[in-house]
Amino acid sequence: MKVHIIGGGNLGVSIALGIAKFSKNNQVTVTRRNTGSIQYLSEYGITVSNDNKHNIQEADVVILTIKPYQVDTVLAEILPVIQNKTIASAVSGLSLEVLQTKTNYEYPVVRIMPNIAAQFGESATCISFPEKYAANATPIVDLFQDLGTAPVIDEKLMDAATVLGACGTAYALRYIRASMQAGIEIGFDSNTALAIAAQTVKGAAKMLLEERVHPEQLIDRVTTPQGCTIVGLNEMEHNGFSSSLIKGIKTSLKQIKG
Repeated sequence: MKVHIIGGGNLGVSIALGIAKFSKNNQVTVTRRNTGSIQYLSEYGITVSNDNKHNIQEADVVILTIKPYQVDTVLAEILPVIQNKTIASAVSGLSLEVLQTKTNYEYPVVRIMPNIAAQFGESATCISFPEKYAANATPIVDLFQDLGTAPVIDEKLMDAATVLGACGTAYALRYIRASMQAGIEIGFDSNTALAIAAQTVKGAAKMLLEERVHPEQLIDRVTTPQGCTIVGLNEMEHNGFSSSLIKGIKTSLKQIKG
């Protein structure tokens, strides 16, 4: 595919790098007003430009990784020069209905919600689209499956997907940071503590994805009667570990919905 990414911020760059590294036979262009910080992408065969229309006529899909307030300006710029292009929006809070309205119902539209782990082929990218554009969406789903997982979901869950899959990256990293800090308290240097904490989370996630079981089933394998694991888990729960995480996720969702 020929992929045109408008918005060379963290997410746009992560998608571009993921495609370059983990998906074959694609050509990628990334645009950004100031391209100085992303010129290194050319080392991966990615075209970089400060012109949103550069190469856009040849694109199969245009991916929007911009801020909500930039949508109208960008669409006014690109719509006069594109035809029959699928537009995939990663714009938070921008519904398919609104996007179709803004594009005069003349373009196939898909809504995507990747996260920055796309750069490492580990994004959880939720995707939704109108049924009439299923054929247009299929190659986009295939593309993002190369960058991790790409479940197709009902659009009404896209805001929730943003919180669980995109904001969730920060929540997971905050857990790792806290675990690292605890590791330092109990005797490790910071680098060793971070390496152990990060690998442990990676291993736990891999077990869940491979075995497809409830987390408690794996927790039961680690906990033993009167052991150190169960007392630690109970102490965390007494201090609101699970409830604070749930509250944080729900608060983030409220923020998106306004």
